[in-house]
Amino acid sequence: QGQLIESGGGLVQAGTSLRLSCAASGRTFSHSAMGWFRQAPGKEREFIAGISPSGGSTNYADSVKDRFTIFRDNTKNTVYLQMNSLKPEDTAVYYCAAPRVLMHIPRSPSTVASWGQGTQVTVSS
Repeated sequence: QGQLIESGGGLVQAGTSLRLSCAASGRTFSHSAMGWFRQAPGKEREFIAGISPSGGSTNYADSVKDRFTIFRDNTKNTVYLQMNSLKPEDTAVYYCAAPRVLMHIPRSPSTVASWGQGTQVTVSS
């Protein structure tokens, strides 16, 4: 996978929504699973959502299940993370990730081949 560029972060109030985007360069996007991770200050980077190459299969961390939705548009080489009902504990830098093994959703940092630059999400109470 080539370059990954995230956008859409910002400062929002608790209970509101935000959508992150990750635009990927390269010709393998539609054949690659993708993931979103986040890292809060003083904490390790953690997996929050992943999606299969076709978009037909998704995985979520328990902390975001039923609030966040990952989806993709292969015609635009873009993967999205729709975040609803945001909480202060969702505050973190969010990273888009492409896996080492194209077909496998990256569920840990060790399985990631490429990272985006990160986008800050801050949720105020």
